[in-house]
Amino acid sequence: MNERMERMHSKLVATFAPLECQLEDESHLHAGHAGAATGAGHYKLRLVSDRFTGLNRVARHRLVYDCLRDMMSGDIHALNIVAIAPSETTR
Repeated sequence: MNERMERMHSKLVATFAPLECQLEDESHLHAGHAGAATGAGHYKLRLVSDRFTGLNRVARHRLVYDCLRDMMSGDIHALNIVAIAPSETTR
């Protein structure tokens, strides 16, 4: 995990106390894409947390974006989010 991902992971863990936090760097899949030219990354996130219980998908995504707000303008170009409550997981 690179430094940027470690920062993201730390923020997510501190905010959501997740049962699961899987963060993948998919930047290599977007080589040549306009967003890749800035150096900002493309990431995939799977987050399982009690904080998402009773919230719809939009509210869950807003919480994640709020958590990572300071990184969204320079470090993160795209973020694919799967945010679920423990009761919704099949694992």
